[in-house]
Amino acid sequence: MRLQKKAVIFDLDGVICFTDRFHYQAWKTLADSLDIYFDEKINNRLRGVSRMASLEIILEKAKKEYTQEEKKLFAEKKNDLYRDLLKNMSPADLSEEVRDTLQELRKRGYRLAIGSSSKNTKFILERIGLDGFFDAVADGTDITHSKPSPEVFLVAAEKLGEKPEDCAVVEDARAGIEAAKAAGMTALALFGDAKECGLEDYDLTGFGNLLDLLQ
Repeated sequence: MRLQKKAVIFDLDGVICFTDRFHYQAWKTLADSLDIYFDEKINNRLRGVSRMASLEIILEKAKKEYTQEEKKLFAEKKNDLYRDLLKNMSPADLSEEVRDTLQELRKRGYRLAIGSSSKNTKFILERIGLDGFFDAVADGTDITHSKPSPEVFLVAAEKLGEKPEDCAVVEDARAGIEAAKAAGMTALALFGDAKECGLEDYDLTGFGNLLDLLQ
């Protein structure tokens, strides 16, 4: 199978790099401070979901109701904790496989973009040494609806100047696969609950598998 595409749009967390442990630590700290039960299983439900939507999932276990103003403060506290943890990231958190694959795709003439619901996307790219590498970055600051809405991928395609049908999306979350399909793009599943979810167009065996799949 060979795909004829002009652009590749990547999710960030869980695809380009892995920040799951930082998200978990930050949410766990917040949940503990509110005396709310939180574990890895609940954390898995947060993959590809916006910060406020993630908070609502966590608050399902809360013993009381909170106002919107309180929720906003909780989300800000979590993000502050998370950004402090992200300061520990460096170019060493970008694997050679990812780095080499991205560079080869660029040599082959593909337009490359990030499509992430995270508002910390640019900060993370800077930490791992990819600041300015991508032709376009669409993130949580550009959208009003997070995945599975296709908005972030459509914004990325618009920034690239490419048609949705000419774009392939690499995702690790089912919500991201749903978003890619809703955007009219080819959905490539890598890791997580994206793989074998039944909605993807192709399951990748690894990041480098992109070089076999894309002409």
